[in-house]
Order: sequence, then structure tokens, then C-alpha cells
Amino acid sequence: MYSFMGGGLFCAGVGNILLIVSTATDYWMQYRHSSNYMHQGLWRYCVPGKCMTHTDSIAYWDATRAFMILSLLACFIGIVIGVMAFIHYSSFDGFDKTFAAGILFFISCFFVLLAMAVYTGVTVNYYGKRYGNWRFSWSYIMGWVAVVLTFFSGIFYMCAYRMHECPRNSNSR
Repeated sequence: MYSFMGGGLFCAGVGNILLIVSTATDYWMQYRHSSNYMHQGLWRYCVPGKCMTHTDSIAYWDATRAFMILSLLACFIGIVIGVMAFIHYSSFDGFDKTFAAGILFFISCFFVLLAMAVYTGVTVNYYGKRYGNWRFSWSYIMGWVAVVLTFFSGIFYMCAYRMHECPRNSNSR
């Protein structure tokens, strides 16, 4: 049980760091314009020599930002509850902290998956039709890796929950 929780906490910790870096950095997409490489993130776009904030409130950027922030919050709260379950913190005995952490990691995975799907769909449809020389960059890839890590965090915590629950259920018969 503790090995599953330890693996879940490790995946969630790395996933949360990747979510922070992915959300905060400006390398979601790179493109060439007038023989110069430019890049953009969720908050800013950069041309050679300077970066400027996005002044337009475009719905897919706003949705991607919101889902990434919600994913960060769910993952962070899941880590806190997961640590409390790992060290047997006795507050809130009314609910199983292992199960709650697993659910929060799945919620985090769902939110980051929504963010990545929205960004991917709109970017491919918009830039794919207008520009030929663009690509997704490392911040974007970190977001997809965070999807996988938060999913496995949820899996690990659900396995720990099942291992913890099975002995209780077999003793009650």
C-alpha cells in the first residue's frame, strides 16, 4: 500500500511541477515569420528581442488557462491530502484520504486533458490552415506529460485504496 502511495506522490509531485512550468512558460508554440522564429505561451508571445502579453481575450486561451489553473489546484490539494494519508494524519477521519487524493488526481488529469485538447484543436485548425512553418514546443509537451503523470497518480492512489479496503472487507464476513 505504501509503495503505491509513494509512487503516486512521486508522480503527482513531478506532474505538479510540470503543470506549473508548462502553464507559466512561453513555449507552447513556435513559428517562423519573416525569417525569424517567434514563440508564444498562454500569457505572452515573443518576437526576437522582446516579449509582450496577450492583450486579446481569446476564448481558447482563456479556457486553456482556466483548465490549467484548475488542474494545478486539484493536483496540489491532492498532494496535500495524499501526504496526510501517507503519514496517517488523523484529522478528517470521516472520509478516506487515500480515495480522496486519487479522485483529486483524476480530476487534475481531466482538467489538464481538457486544456490540452482545447489548445490543440484550435491551434491545429487555426495555424495549420494559415501557416505552414509552425510547431508545438516544449511547454506544450510538458502539459501532455503532466496528463500522464496525474493519471498514474490517480491509478496508484486507487490501488492503495483497494489494498487498504480489501483486508477490511474480508474481516467483516
